[in-house]
Amino acid sequence: MPDRTTPRHLLRRRDILGATGALVAFAHSPGFAAMRSRDPRLMVIFLRGGLDGLAAVPPVGDPAYVGARGAPAGPAAAALLALDDMFRLHGSMPRLGKLFHDRQALIFHAIASPYRDRSHFSAQDVMETGVWPSSIGHPGGWLNRAMQALPAGAPVAMRPALAIAPTIPLMMQGRAPVETFQQQRLAYADDDTIARLMSLYEARDKALANALKEGVDLDRLTRGVAPGQSMKMKGRPDFASDAATAAKLLARADGPRIGMMNLLGWDTHTVEDNRLDRQLASLDDAIGALRDGLGTAWADTVVMIITEFGRTVRYNGNGGCDHGNGTVAFLLGGAVKGGRVIADWPGLGPGHLLDGRDLMPTTDIRALFKGVLADHLGVGEATLANDIFPDTAGIRPMKDLIA
Repeated sequence: MPDRTTPRHLLRRRDILGATGALVAFAHSPGFAAMRSRDPRLMVIFLRGGLDGLAAVPPVGDPAYVGARGAPAGPAAAALLALDDMFRLHGSMPRLGKLFHDRQALIFHAIASPYRDRSHFSAQDVMETGVWPSSIGHPGGWLNRAMQALPAGAPVAMRPALAIAPTIPLMMQGRAPVETFQQQRLAYADDDTIARLMSLYEARDKALANALKEGVDLDRLTRGVAPGQSMKMKGRPDFASDAATAAKLLARADGPRIGMMNLLGWDTHTVEDNRLDRQLASLDDAIGALRDGLGTAWADTVVMIITEFGRTVRYNGNGGCDHGNGTVAFLLGGAVKGGRVIADWPGLGPGHLLDGRDLMPTTDIRALFKGVLADHLGVGEATLANDIFPDTAGIRPMKDLIA
């Protein structure tokens, strides 16, 4: 029988040995040496809709660029920010540009998932599950599987993750705990959404199409919007508010260490230049809100900004670009070894485009995911290749990303 006279707060020898064993196991886990002086945070921002990487980070040093795409246009074109001899940054993103020159941001170009068929839904599924060609047998998202594989005892593994969303995104679905937070706001559907719904309803259900038209006409009347004018509210979308909320929660000593945000509106089939000016400016606002809101925790933070695919190299007849392949990704934060554009550049000249229309992807984005998980969160390479991104032993984690 146990000695009931022993004070409850004193540990027995076997408890001490068990706790010591757990500590020793953690101390010898992959990545612990790099993590022991840090309290790492990771925020993933998913730009849903397909960001035009050639507009966000134009390769002005490619001799075929102007012939393929035309000279950069739009209000921010004259303010392109120099990155290196090949690449510039869209002028609507001065905060990101400063982080780049402060060596706290990396930019990856000609990067994509292994998916090539240009469907938003399928492309997002591959990006979020991390599995190709089939996720059967590997349910849920790669970020949740990574959370399950974190070294036991690490602060990052001891708290639920955070999704700034009404429901848990696929990337974060799984056995590891995730909490959601969504600010309440009302927003009108944009013109593209209304037009697509109208087209769908007219083909499938005339009564529903008539009801939608009546509702849109009533909205126009009550809001004073003339026929032919855009229904969308003017100005930038508000990405910064959600980013500020996420930063406040991640900065707390007892707060989450892993988070995810979805930012919508990147499907630029029409009038791309003006729309991207606003979208990228709002993304830059969000970057600033994260940087300021995290405070001292910024030094231990990595923010990864990704999108499901890029856009076509050439503009379409509506001043936009259609679904493509190769695009850009961003990695920023105080824990990032930045100041570089990383690209195995394929070129935009004749014969270098995918299917004669898209920027050719030369880097599998899962190599970026693996590099961050390995060197920032301490996940082992074998676990990455077998459990988190199954059957990807041939895709090695990127190195030299984390300071």
